[in-house]
Amino acid sequence: MGEQQLDQVTSDELVYVPASECRRLLGASLPPHDVAAAFAAVARINTLYMIARAWSGHLGTSFSSLDIMSWLFLNEMRDLDKGPGACDIFFSSKGHDAPALYAVLIGLGLLPEEKIDHLRRLHGLPGHPHVETPYIQANTGSLGMGISKAKGMAIANRLAGRSRRIFVLTGDGELQEGQFWESLASAATRGLGEIVVIVDHNKIQSDTWVEQVGDLGDLTAKLSAFGWHVSRCDGHDIDAIDRTFRSLDGITDQPKVVVADTVKGKGVSFMEGPAMKAGELYAYHSGAPTEEEYANGSRELLERARRLFQAAGLGEPGLAHGWRPARREPRDTQNLISAYKDALVNQADRHPGLVVLDADLVKDCGLVPFAAKYPDRFIECGIAEQDMVSTACGLAKRGALPVVHSFACFLAARPNEQIYNQCSEGSKVVYVGSLAGLLPGGPGHSHQSVRDIAALGSIPGLLLAEPALEAEVHALFEHLINAASESSYLRLVSVKWPVPFSYPAGQRVEPGHGWIVRDGRDVVVIGYGPWLLSNAWHAIEGLASSGVTIRLVNLPWLNRVDPAWLKEAIGDCRSVVLLDNHYAHGGQAEMLAATIAGLALDPVVQVSRLGVTELPECGTNDEVLEYHGLDIASLTEALRAAAASRFPGREASLA
Repeated sequence: MGEQQLDQVTSDELVYVPASECRRLLGASLPPHDVAAAFAAVARINTLYMIARAWSGHLGTSFSSLDIMSWLFLNEMRDLDKGPGACDIFFSSKGHDAPALYAVLIGLGLLPEEKIDHLRRLHGLPGHPHVETPYIQANTGSLGMGISKAKGMAIANRLAGRSRRIFVLTGDGELQEGQFWESLASAATRGLGEIVVIVDHNKIQSDTWVEQVGDLGDLTAKLSAFGWHVSRCDGHDIDAIDRTFRSLDGITDQPKVVVADTVKGKGVSFMEGPAMKAGELYAYHSGAPTEEEYANGSRELLERARRLFQAAGLGEPGLAHGWRPARREPRDTQNLISAYKDALVNQADRHPGLVVLDADLVKDCGLVPFAAKYPDRFIECGIAEQDMVSTACGLAKRGALPVVHSFACFLAARPNEQIYNQCSEGSKVVYVGSLAGLLPGGPGHSHQSVRDIAALGSIPGLLLAEPALEAEVHALFEHLINAASESSYLRLVSVKWPVPFSYPAGQRVEPGHGWIVRDGRDVVVIGYGPWLLSNAWHAIEGLASSGVTIRLVNLPWLNRVDPAWLKEAIGDCRSVVLLDNHYAHGGQAEMLAATIAGLALDPVVQVSRLGVTELPECGTNDEVLEYHGLDIASLTEALRAAAASRFPGREASLA
């Protein structure tokens, strides 16, 4: 693409550098530094392409790490041609930079080029690293696991007589996780010199600056004190990166860490961290660029690649063209996070002792308005969920009312013991887990919280609830703050969803009781949450012409049910379908099935359960729902089968 063509890149056009151009670059007789710089420039173009096409991803942290990744794979990693099981090991502990890693692997021919169009798609490239993808050596989950995994790999390699170097990339915000610091001492004690950790020190964690959350202080001194050899370099200066790694070659009896000073969003001027105004949240941690942002950003990246190719005598980099799938969202949707923003501030206005704690997700959890209005009552704990929960425990013991926030996948699991401990003290804390359930499907299984009900549901003194509508958010939160005496967990679906029913006027909130969404006499369906109930509603609507009427019930309480209410809700129906936005094992349906059995209804009720039965798939929301049998079409067939069992011999009329 020449200069004239470069200027013609438009907002509705996507371009990437094909693998053939990467092969041309790698096959040229050029100094390694020039190749690495040009390769990183190409990888940035392709990373932007993938995220724009997927409509989601993590640009900032991908761009900050690409110069380091490019150098590692081009010059440090041995035996890549022998396959992922025989080469040196690289993995990212932070995981948000997965698109950058995919771009590098595709550019090297280690992943098929067609995968560039399948980021966050079913059977494509997961939103966060997953070992089903070639050359992905470790899954990412809660942060801080990387060095611990590297230690295990190193010990296993030694036992098997394999000589492998292990490179682990971490984020600087990740250093707030306790496991990171727990992992350091024994690596030094064992002399695991094959481990090299690179800290992508871009100074920004998610949306906020690290120094404002938990200043790392003298990082070199801290890491050295654990017995590690520490080096520091400019993570975007290829010469400096090379010199730093060469200085490590002779150090074989100590684990090593390179603190790489980087810029979040490096390569696109308006995405770079220093371009943000003082006091602003960083805008390009997650999500996708707008059409205008993509066009402007790609022009900058293409111009740099063009300069580097020309300086190397390679002429113009060739480009391939792609397309961005249309993204049409329904206008009338239920936005539970937006409703929660208002509900939280409303309760804070009434309760001076209400204190909000966050784990580095201030935007995603809807906390910006509260933090702006009540900064003295807002505690940003950073990427340290265990510390956050125990801090809340201390607040509660001294009379405050803590409301604790994170994504449900992290809040239910990482500090599970701390939540149990807090509840054992009889104090009151309200936990709010966003991004709950199977959707969104794009981030992948590490963020799809489908085990939180099981993880928290058995804790004494902890009440679990999930709203389906904006009005129900307000009603449930009002109850949890003002009426409930025990601690609670409010589970919030973060995706906006069109819902074909309304919250009943005058509905009374009572733990263990639900309400009828639509009435019917032949089959009872019980579920919770916006998209699950909405899909069930549409499935029932599609079966209405068969003459079978199905009762749909919303039970927002995930670990409590009143047996008398449940008996009344079932009525004379003897076919019950229980739905879960969760693993089928350990979800609400399991509790309801056990309760129904205890009712000893006569005639016996036939119970069927639908939920997630395997590790969640990554993909678009539609792809993921269909795969797991929770889309409208799949629910229609399941309810048709339930109705047919209720009326033997009527299968044909129900078809």
